[in-house]
Amino acid sequence: MEKERILKALEALSKEKGIDEDYLIKAIEDAVRTASRKYFGEGEKIEVFFDRESGEVKVIVRKKVVSRVQDPTKEIHIEKARKLFSEDIKEGDEVELTLPPQTLGRIAAQAAKNVLFSRVKEAEEDRVFNRYKDLEGQVVTARVHRISDGDVYLFIGRDEALLPRKEQVHGDVYRPGREIKALLLKVHRYARPVQLILSRSRPELVVRLLEREIPELAEGKIEIKGIVREPGIRTKIAVYSEDPAIDPLGSCIGMKGNRVLAVTKELSGERIDVILWNEEPEKFIANAMSPARVSEVRILDPEGMVAEVIVPDDNYSVAVGRKGTNIRLASRLTRWRIILKTESERREEILKEVDESLPFAEFPKPLALALKRKNILTWEQLQNLSEKELKELPGITGKFLERIKEELNIRGYTLRR
Repeated sequence: MEKERILKALEALSKEKGIDEDYLIKAIEDAVRTASRKYFGEGEKIEVFFDRESGEVKVIVRKKVVSRVQDPTKEIHIEKARKLFSEDIKEGDEVELTLPPQTLGRIAAQAAKNVLFSRVKEAEEDRVFNRYKDLEGQVVTARVHRISDGDVYLFIGRDEALLPRKEQVHGDVYRPGREIKALLLKVHRYARPVQLILSRSRPELVVRLLEREIPELAEGKIEIKGIVREPGIRTKIAVYSEDPAIDPLGSCIGMKGNRVLAVTKELSGERIDVILWNEEPEKFIANAMSPARVSEVRILDPEGMVAEVIVPDDNYSVAVGRKGTNIRLASRLTRWRIILKTESERREEILKEVDESLPFAEFPKPLALALKRKNILTWEQLQNLSEKELKELPGITGKFLERIKEELNIRGYTLRR
């Protein structure tokens, strides 16, 4: 009954750990052999066999038959050999002494158990490593098992994995039993404490999830030029295709945004901005500011990579994003330092840059003299005149009146009604 239990336990262990039975049997033989040598001594010629039929471990010690024993670990006296085996045994023969495993004693048996445990652990580590080593950098589905000191332990099938605190996304809820998709970040050769390390915070996870939803991306027809991410909040990804028949933006977003929304859902609501890459920095920067509307992009310092982005006044908060996320990610994606301004701020700057003094040299002389007599020397002062009063001044023509009105408009002024 005991032998049958051993065989069933061996079969169960093989299935549970995914380790070949032959390997386990060899591990048992090696474990008993190691323990036997510790018990009998290193000099003994010990052989161990596991009987698959009976489940019995046989320990055999080989010794040479001699008339005078000089080395008890290797030799047996002829008289003793004849008593144990046969009267026909002669000097020089080799005999096999079969010893029951219980002969090893309690300490040696424990040593055998430790060796067996170590070999099984090594085999399990080899199996996990060989199974997952080629999946590094890919997405896996894992089930939350437990949480300890902020770290999340999960199972990929029957294999344990670790999602460290630093690789988690703030705001994610990890309930036991919940299934999540994560990036298989690292497969260790040996467990410490586990072999499989996962990540939910790396940009590569977003790329791999998008590849699952977008065939053109997975097939390489659409190229990713850059990706930046603030986990749990927003990701910006720049895409491009050399194939004129492919719309990289439309292909990635999908009908009614379904492709991107599928990834957003998996990432617990994280916003995904798909940006059309452009080799012209002005266009690329404008695209990167999405979802904000950009009125103008001015390159201030090409070498230092500094650009000014002008947005409508009512779009300023969108351009900045929550806690500055949008402009920060746009800057990281394009690698340009972005100075953000509203149209009103830019208009005020233009006004300061433009000379407020009236260019009397460009005015008809009679008109210039008349304005000077009235002490009207700046555009701001000129706006206090009505169109009727201006027409009554000498030297004014209809064409010049229109020019004055345009200049006033540029500066944000209008003639008094």
